Amino acid sequence: MTRTLIAGAALASFVASSAFAADLPARVYTKAPPAAVVYGWTGFYAGLNGGYSWGRSRATVGAAPLLVTTGQNVNGGLGGGQIGYNWQLDQRWLVGLEADIQGTGERGRATDPLGSLRIGSIGITGSANSSTDFPWFATFRGRAGILADPSLLLYATGGLAVGEVKFGTQATLTAQLFDGNSNATIGAPVTVVGPAFSESQTRVGWTAGAGIEKKFNPNWSAKLEYLYLDLGSKTYFGGTAAQTDVSFHDHIVRAGFNYQFTAAPVVARY
Repeated sequence: MTRTLIAGAALASFVASSAFAADLPARVYTKAPPAAVVYGWTGFYAGLNGGYSWGRSRATVGAAPLLVTTGQNVNGGLGGGQIGYNWQLDQRWLVGLEADIQGTGERGRATDPLGSLRIGSIGITGSANSSTDFPWFATFRGRAGILADPSLLLYATGGLAVGEVKFGTQATLTAQLFDGNSNATIGAPVTVVGPAFSESQTRVGWTAGAGIEKKFNPNWSAKLEYLYLDLGSKTYFGGTAAQTDVSFHDHIVRAGFNYQFTAAPVVARY
């Protein structure tokens, strides 16, 4: 009898437990939150760029009081490549080094008056056809910036600049005979074209600018950059009658992309 009662109680308990379990809602399984990718900026990188530049050449011929200054716009497209290394100091700050070399199509041409002179009844006027070419330049710069977010860098940059500046000039003199009383011209003017001078110099100066760079995956980034470049003033055709001091500076806007040679990004675990 006792065994029968124990068996019945166990059966009743099993039935009650099964019924209670059937009334419970099904267990809901939730996915773990996605891993957060932390972009790493430290490491070597290389890339290509292209853009446009607005240069200015200023040439000074002669000496006071017969000093003549002329200027040219030296504009054109450019393209090249860059290599560098970044050190990410913490989640906000980054420093680095970068070198680049550019080929350009920057050229300027101008015809400028050199003044006029009257000797008795003879009037003499002069002009100069000049040209400035900026075929290439390279920069060696430091970079320092702040990470506005893990994938967006705002930076300033500056350092050494080296470039080739080619300058050419050719003077033209025109003589005209005048009547001493009426000041009317007599006969046709006589024009004499002087020899053409041309010289290229590799010059050293400085550059400074700023930019923005955005990573769109762990290894690839795109950037937009502005640079001001100043190569100072140098003397061309020294020791000749055409001796000229030529200064040159440039404004550069370029866009490009970089590939960073690093391992996979750091992944935060939950």
